[in-house]
Amino acid sequence: MARVSDMVGSVASISVYPVKSLAGRSVPAALVDPAGLRGDRAYAVVDADTGERVTVKTTPELRQVVATGDAEADTITLTEVLGRPVRLDAGGEGPQVDAAAVHLVSRQAIDRAEAGDVPDGCSADDPRANVLLDLPDGDERTWVGRTVRVGDVELYVTRTPKHCLGVYAEVRRPGEITVGDVVRL
Repeated sequence: MARVSDMVGSVASISVYPVKSLAGRSVPAALVDPAGLRGDRAYAVVDADTGERVTVKTTPELRQVVATGDAEADTITLTEVLGRPVRLDAGGEGPQVDAAAVHLVSRQAIDRAEAGDVPDGCSADDPRANVLLDLPDGDERTWVGRTVRVGDVELYVTRTPKHCLGVYAEVRRPGEITVGDVVRL
């Protein structure tokens, strides 16, 4: 059983998804607010004619587009790729997340998924996590109900995703996460 200060791994990479359902961008560091990584899922794609949200579940082509963070440029690219008019809808106060502020996945979870240990509907190729961890001797699924420190950010792990790898966490103490930061339980 890990003690509060036990180092369990490190941050391998950080991804921000400026537009929900689009491909993410790797960043060397990210500020983490109570609502999640700053700039993450700040916009959603909306059909300009119907006002309905356009998601990767109904429109897989969204995954091909890497958001630049420039709403005007991203709207033009999406309209061209999808062949119909769309707009980006700002999320208001925070990221447009479905389950939790931060999604953590370990390289080891991806390895397990590639070996066949993967939830139905999940992709080991693109787990869409914000923070990829290297946990040499650990399994993040055992962290549910526990507090994790990543850099100077404190996260409370709430649950495992139903159709995805890793764990979801809420932000208890905001701060910055950097690639290479130590992860402590």
